Amino acid sequence: MKRFNVTGLCVPEKHYMVDISGKIAQIKKLVDEGCYFTINRARQYGKTTTLNELEKNLVGEYIVASISFEGIGDTPFESEENFCKTIMESIQHALEFTDADKGYVSEWVDENIATFKSLSRHITRMCNGKKVVLMIDEVDRTSNNRVFLHFIGMLRDKFLLRSRGKDYTFHSVILAGVYDIRGTNVNVSSHTVHAHTCIDTNLKLKLINEGHYTPSPDENKIHNSPWNIAVNFTVDMSFCPAEIATMLDEYEEDHGTGMDIAAISEEIYAYTSGYPFLVSRICQCIDEELDKDWTAEGVRKAMKILLAEKNTLFEDLFKNLENDRELHDYIYELLILGEFKPYMIYDPIVAMGARYGFFSKKGNGNDRVIISNKIFELLMTDYYIARDLRSKTQITGIFHKDVLKDGRFDMELCLRKFAEHYGEIYNASDIEFFERHGRLIFLSYLKPIINGGGFWHIESQLTDSRRMDIVVDYGRDQFILELKLWKGKQYELDAYEQLLGYMESKRADAGYLLTFDFRKKGRKQTKAEWVELDGKRIFEVIV
Repeated sequence: MKRFNVTGLCVPEKHYMVDISGKIAQIKKLVDEGCYFTINRARQYGKTTTLNELEKNLVGEYIVASISFEGIGDTPFESEENFCKTIMESIQHALEFTDADKGYVSEWVDENIATFKSLSRHITRMCNGKKVVLMIDEVDRTSNNRVFLHFIGMLRDKFLLRSRGKDYTFHSVILAGVYDIRGTNVNVSSHTVHAHTCIDTNLKLKLINEGHYTPSPDENKIHNSPWNIAVNFTVDMSFCPAEIATMLDEYEEDHGTGMDIAAISEEIYAYTSGYPFLVSRICQCIDEELDKDWTAEGVRKAMKILLAEKNTLFEDLFKNLENDRELHDYIYELLILGEFKPYMIYDPIVAMGARYGFFSKKGNGNDRVIISNKIFELLMTDYYIARDLRSKTQITGIFHKDVLKDGRFDMELCLRKFAEHYGEIYNASDIEFFERHGRLIFLSYLKPIINGGGFWHIESQLTDSRRMDIVVDYGRDQFILELKLWKGKQYELDAYEQLLGYMESKRADAGYLLTFDFRKKGRKQTKAEWVELDGKRIFEVIV
């Protein structure tokens, strides 16, 4: 029986998989055109599985040598001779598992080759009259010095000579990893390049920043990437709801659960934005840990499991926030303070966040940065609550049992108690701090109350410096909550309209509005009351 897989390569015969044939067709078109390119996507984004499926698709038309630098160690990169030997042996080993002629396969290793110059001539001989496709997975995993950069520089030179009819080389070369090999013209004359003085999605800059690559004195201050012949790779590798449905269709044929496949696909997409690992992990949780509860509530239960666990993807997320203060602060300003951030990929912070899979963009006349999925939003917000909130800002004395009635969460009482205890920590001398961080204070109050019974997420696409929309899921109930700063009566009316519109999209009859009023004069006393508008009810609290 097949199962959902979240570790390593996905195999159609063993695992439930999204139908990615459309994506493979797009990639094959690049191969057919003889392009060189890099598939650079975030961790656990399906790169290895994609290469495996592509290789199957190319068989018969091409000789495919698919290799990986995963677990290769550092020895191959210690010298030119070591690398030449390793790359030949790796290609030969890969071809042994294809239908390539055995004599041809045996010729791929030549003990006399010890330099890139001789390796170049060897590649010319081996590719003359043949369409050979070279795939290298995990190119940024162990390539920790200049040897690999020289190798891809040699491939670039051969590509250019082939275009002039003066060489034979690989028909297509595909590199896969988190970092892009290409880049832009940057100053590399210094022996230390700060991560945010240039675009750090470039592998060469990664090596410089990590101290593994030192530009030679004769290198130009403006140095071209060794992979500037590569074409842009624009294939969307995330899964849309229709693609997620192809995996659930196959599952349903085996299990007959009666699930609403279209609705569940949309629900999974709403939380994951199609991030491959997250999609598969939620499905795995429902199948293996939740007694096949293929309902919207089952998806939310799977979310709780996922958010509570440790895995390499989440560990990488927190490590990247810990290791880069600029990225840490940028995401805080974006997610918690609601600051508008333009999506400019040449901004090194935006490029870095996109590389990690943290950022995507929303176009509304001006493209803006948003957090790429709700799961990352939750993890990041929890991180800021745990790390940055000081004890003096915490509201204490509110317990889980205080806002529960017969197992149902009472959002009205939750907000009333927040307003009641808000005065305990509010101090006019700290008004600037409260105005900037008030929303985080509320989230830190909410988190321990709903832990164990539910979760919440920020609607980052709707967040700005004046308002934040939050959806709280607890058991079977869902609450729509808007946080906003007091900006005048008209803005309060606008907030009602915005909240009503969002409630309509969520098919909610009741909504909740928490307003922070920091006016020095004319500041309202705490207010908590129900308001009825257009047949819907809004519970408004002003603190």
